[in-house]
This record gives sequence, C-alpha cells and structure tokens, in this order.
Amino acid sequence: METQSIKVPQLLWYENSELELSFPKSWEVTLCQMVGHNRPKLSEGEMRKAFFKPIGSGPIRETAKGRREVAILFDDLSRPTQASEIIPFILEELEEAGIGDEQIRFIAALGAHGAHTNIDFRRKLGEEIPERFPVYNHNPFGNCTFLGKTRLGTPLAINSEVMACDLKIGIGCICPHGFSGYGGGGKILMPGVASMEAISFNHATLLKAPRDLWGPGKFEGNVFREDIEEATRMAGLDIKVDVVVNGTGETVGLFVGNPILEHVEGVKLAKTVYATQAPQKAEVIVLNNYSKANEATIGIEMAARSIKEGGGDLVLIANTPEGQVTHYLFGNFGRIHKGGPLSLQPSLPSGVDRVIIFSPYGDKAGGDYFAPATSIIWAKKWDDVLGILEKRWGSEVRVAVYADATIQYIPDG
Repeated sequence: METQSIKVPQLLWYENSELELSFPKSWEVTLCQMVGHNRPKLSEGEMRKAFFKPIGSGPIRETAKGRREVAILFDDLSRPTQASEIIPFILEELEEAGIGDEQIRFIAALGAHGAHTNIDFRRKLGEEIPERFPVYNHNPFGNCTFLGKTRLGTPLAINSEVMACDLKIGIGCICPHGFSGYGGGGKILMPGVASMEAISFNHATLLKAPRDLWGPGKFEGNVFREDIEEATRMAGLDIKVDVVVNGTGETVGLFVGNPILEHVEGVKLAKTVYATQAPQKAEVIVLNNYSKANEATIGIEMAARSIKEGGGDLVLIANTPEGQVTHYLFGNFGRIHKGGPLSLQPSLPSGVDRVIIFSPYGDKAGGDYFAPATSIIWAKKWDDVLGILEKRWGSEVRVAVYADATIQYIPDG
C-alpha cells in the first residue's frame, strides 16, 4: 500500500523530537499549523533588549534596588516556557541591583496542579538552579495569606512565602487559554500561587458567566482576565516576564515589565502567532498535543470546529510519559470519590462518535479528562490507529491533523 507521511512535534520536555505519522496515499490529509509555526527563535541579543526596555516599568535592576527578599515564580511543565533560557537575564539584573543568592527563592506556580519533583525542576529551570537556590512547590491547600475579596467576590489568598517577599517576579507564557483568553500576565499569581478556595471560587463563578465573556482567544471584556488582573494588583506582583513560542517550543516573543501592560502587548503578537485556519470539514480529526501534552484535553474544542456533520473520529496524540496532569480542581480521584470541586463529567465533543487515544504510555485514569470510558479506544502504536480508522472509513477519507492543538486557535470569522 502506498503511503504519505507528515511530521508533528513531540516530547517537549524529553528529547523534543518529531513524530512521523503515515497515512494511506488515497486519503486526503491536511496538516494544520499555526501561522507562527516556523517563526524564528529570538537571539540572545533580542532577549536582552526586552530586559533593557521593559514595558510599563523600570528595568529589574532599578526595581530591585533596596529590596530584601525575592520570589521568582515560574509556570510548571504543563506550559512550554523555556524558563532556563530566561532566568540568567533575571539573575544578572538582580546582581546589578546588589541582590545576593541568599535573598532569592524560586516557587513553582502550580495553581491546582500536582507537585513537581527535582527531576521536573531541572527540566524547567536547568541543572544549576535547584542546586544554587531553594525551589519550592506551591501548596494551594495551606500556607496562604488572605488579602481580601475582589469585586467579583473571589476570596483572594496568596502563597505566604510569596507575600513575605518584597520583590515578586513571574516567568510565564502567553498562549490561548480556554477560560482567560490567553495565559500569561497575572495568571502566574492567580491561580498560580493562590489558595484552593480562591481558585475554586474564581473558576466556579466565572464558568456561570455568559459564554461570550470568556474562552480561548477572547481577550477584551474577558471576565476571567479582569478578576485575575485585580488579584495581581492586590498581591503586588512587581515584574512579569512572558514568552510567545513557535511550533517547536522556541521563544519567538519576549515581554518584560508591568504584569498587566506587558501582557497586553504580548497578546498582540500571540493573536498572530497561534492563529490557525480551520480546514474543510473532515471525517477524522487528529489532535497532536505538544506544548501542553499533559493537559491534552485543552485542544479538544478544535474537533468540534472541524468535524464533518454526521459524525466522525477524534484521534488524540497524548504520548507524554508522565500522563495527564494531577489536577485538584478538575481531576477525578476514583470512581466513588470524584475528587476536585469541579471534577469533570467527560462527554464527547459535538459531532465526535468516538475518541482514539494514541500513546505508548497507557493512562486509563487520564482518559477521564477526554470522554466516557466506553467511547475511548486506546492504541499504543500508530499502525493500530490506522487499522481502526481503515476499518471504518476504507480507502477514502478526509483527515485534518493539528500540529499542536493545545496552543492553536481558530479566530472567529
């Protein structure tokens, strides 16, 4: 049988390689990449320039003068931020301000995600940082300082170690987010280092808001973003460093400065970089999950935008060794005890008949994020996926493959 093949990125936090997907030659296969998939990586000089000319604030070296204790917040492995490339610039700025190593600590802004290990910290921060500085996990269940309520009513409590520091710097990534429109900005603080009570109230309340006030790519007038920005001001996040990435996880945009103002500027670039043209309706949608592979459910909305009327198959590539992220807000922790306050009741996306999950690393409990167990077919080899599809569709079928469904978005209109 004659075949055709395409390549998609995989295993960002491991060998960061490519996965080759083969299809029968007779199939109509469309590879859907975001506009900025091949955008060139920033040079060291371009990154340094962002620190010399911050947005809405002075340089870190000026802001840091006279400060006593420094907290550097960073996002976890569910985000593609290459923090190890950013940290040297921050440390250089702090050194210029006279800040010593003993004044600095790093805190993983996990939100409601599970704790990281030293292995995880080294992947994210590089080998040197955990040996040179203390690196802590955020604990949303305790050790948080109450700051008051936002106008929405969110009972804001922030990690006490963070609040004990008089200089707070965040490192994160701007990419489409299912609730706040775009990640980055103040999300490193809320929900990043907020209490579970604050996170639960914020999410549960805002999920009841009209659907046109939140969602991926929705920035202006987004009620999630507005609550996050108020929390950011209340907690006093001083500086935020945000990246925009290309289709292989490289930093192609860098924004430094006031957490709200730099975010506004970064989103302007993000809207262009991550935009993806919706293909003609297809019978089979293949969603590769790369940047946020351990939160593979994020990209499922793409299927509803691309599936042919009358129903079709959704193939999820979720081939990350650690499986799906531990999520204390949305996750399930058993069949009897469902766990998180907003634990998922999985359902099939509109128009999807069944979900085929391709992964060499079986994660049956992780399937709770995607669909009812009776609708999921697990496949460890790509040939197994093809066999399942060929049995249903034969020699002619339209297939749409998203290169990284976790950060791509289809603009309205």
